[in-house]
Amino acid sequence: MTYNSEQRTLFLLIYGFLVWAAEVVFFAVRKKEFINRGLLSLPIDFEIGIVFSNIALVLPTLGRNYVGMYLITLANLVFTRAVLGFFGGRITRNAKWLEGAPSGTWRNLLFNALSAAAILLIYLLIQPMLMVLTEMIPAPVLSVVHVAAWVLILLDFAAVVFAMRKGKDSFKKQMERGKTDELSALISAAVWRRLERAYPGIEDEKKRDEIVFARGMSLDKLVWVFLISALLGDIIETFYCRLVGGTWMSRSSVVFGPFSFVWGVGAVILTVSLIRLKDKNDRWILLAGGILGGAFEYMCSVFTEIVFGKVFWDYSYMPLNIGGRTNVLFMFFWGILGLVWVKIAYPPLDKLIERFPPVAAKVLTWLIIALMAFNGLFTMAVMLRYNQRQAGAAPAGVLEEFIDSTYDDEFVENRWQNMVSADGDT
Repeated sequence: MTYNSEQRTLFLLIYGFLVWAAEVVFFAVRKKEFINRGLLSLPIDFEIGIVFSNIALVLPTLGRNYVGMYLITLANLVFTRAVLGFFGGRITRNAKWLEGAPSGTWRNLLFNALSAAAILLIYLLIQPMLMVLTEMIPAPVLSVVHVAAWVLILLDFAAVVFAMRKGKDSFKKQMERGKTDELSALISAAVWRRLERAYPGIEDEKKRDEIVFARGMSLDKLVWVFLISALLGDIIETFYCRLVGGTWMSRSSVVFGPFSFVWGVGAVILTVSLIRLKDKNDRWILLAGGILGGAFEYMCSVFTEIVFGKVFWDYSYMPLNIGGRTNVLFMFFWGILGLVWVKIAYPPLDKLIERFPPVAAKVLTWLIIALMAFNGLFTMAVMLRYNQRQAGAAPAGVLEEFIDSTYDDEFVENRWQNMVSADGDT
């Protein structure tokens, strides 16, 4: 079963509120006081709500494959926490943003593993009731809830970002100047009082004077990591197919250019999730990389089958496979790749990107974002139109006529030679 954006928003709100309420009760019992530890002032655990909203889109396709469900849930949780923690820290300029997970590598891994198990259990128990609920709510009401919820969330988030970027002493200075009635001072005061109660010791990040392109872990750097990895990944796979299979085969994910989005996105996930472990024991990087890589490969397979109705790889013939979408052997290879990436490949790439001319690289970064977004969307249009042609559907509109004349069946089948339909037909 597929869900629209309104239904997924409802899942985010309900699951987010339930987890927020559970955390409030826990700290009320432990510390004898009410504490809202969320990023937002709203009674929502936004991070976990996002996780539930995401897995509700994927898990129904897995049937009773609980191992696959758990891997997807765990990967989604780890990646969501890493992304929100990274961007939350950068946007708010805070170096100790929302530190709540246990310290230490093995404790952190155990915490995430147990959290993922709890999330999956809650999902299996509650989701059937939510499915019935979403069908009972009239569509107009659901649309109003969807819009109102996101307006409130964005306003709440904007207030937090404003207070954090202004600094926790800004409202005190305004009060000293007699500007106690200014809205900015009131917002800063309210936000900082809540954050200091929930996260004692929260500190502002020191500003850097030197201008360096994509310093540290930034969006700019991740864009270039994606681009370089997507290009190299396509080249590596092309030569691998030649050496092993004896034939030249296009391994690109998109219509334009030799880019493998699977490699690009995989490199970004490994960077965001594993680079913090670079100084830890190799076995933790190997383990985390294997789990993340296997779950990522599984999700990519599910995505292409749902969206395009096509299967681009099938490991059903291999032992220890998980639904034919990944297997333990390849998860081990993903672990090795993660270890090589963190210890060997990423450090020099990190330094190389930071040497780019700041202004020119910034312009190119946004150009890359625009071109790759168009490349991905146009590729989806070509694939969907290919499926329509197989079903005998005539083109509707100028765009579909252009696709039929320029990117016909021969082009698609040569571009993605290992593609088969979900029902097994080539």
